[in-house]
Amino acid sequence: MSFPPWVYHGSLLGTIALGSILFKEYRSGPIYKGEELLMGKTAIVTGANSGLGKETARDFAHRGARVIMACRDLEKCAAAQKEIVDETHNHKVLCKKLDLASFKSIKEFTADVQKEVKFLDILVNNAGVMHCPYQVTEDGFENQFQVNYLGPVLLTMSLLDLMIKSAPSRIINVTSVVHAAGQINFSDLNAEKGYHMTLAYNQSKLAILMFTKELAKHLQGTKVTVNALHPGMTDTEINRHLRWNSLRILTFPMRYYFLRQPFRGAQTSIYLAVSPEVENISGKYFR
Repeated sequence: MSFPPWVYHGSLLGTIALGSILFKEYRSGPIYKGEELLMGKTAIVTGANSGLGKETARDFAHRGARVIMACRDLEKCAAAQKEIVDETHNHKVLCKKLDLASFKSIKEFTADVQKEVKFLDILVNNAGVMHCPYQVTEDGFENQFQVNYLGPVLLTMSLLDLMIKSAPSRIINVTSVVHAAGQINFSDLNAEKGYHMTLAYNQSKLAILMFTKELAKHLQGTKVTVNALHPGMTDTEINRHLRWNSLRILTFPMRYYFLRQPFRGAQTSIYLAVSPEVENISGKYFR
């Protein structure tokens, strides 16, 4: 029995379409389906005006948490805050200025939080920069090293007493799988002898992972946990300095199939922040 050519062609196209959908779903990663509530809890999410941070803040708001969106750009933060409040009807979502490229800004932010907040249950160090042109911060450090490592360390340590007081509490550090290719250049941390944007990024992500593991040792017995994660390759604003990002229309197929959307990329952060499965796990790296 023979079939007309269109049957074979249709079958082939259907198989390709189904395969594409399944591949996209596999690349996107799992969705955390736990229904834990965060009523009475306070969470800080850095870089919460877009991407992974925004989706993490949105999830916490849905769970009833008081969410502090710590952002460099307050105008963008206000727009994201309104969107989240309108969707969740949680009016305990607020914006605060935080620029990780400025130690002064970090100190002002933490002082403000300590005045207003009696307990801090969740800290998600999500904000970061990647592959940006060489720049030295006002504090004299290479930008990626300060924003991705020194800034989160200062922020975390400044809020640590509050988190110990609030225990059990959780610290989540967003790193990257590229930490495995990173090396700490102790003789030239500021890349003054030569700057390579990829090597600088890898170094910063290795450094925050090392900090995670070391901090976990010091927090033993406090009921404060700290873990790190790789969110997967995700299509967010952090890619803005990549060359192909200027060709977004042409690169859409690649981004669609190989990069996660922010909602999916945020799932590991959410899991580490709320799941009872990891309440006693600390110093680990998740991906």
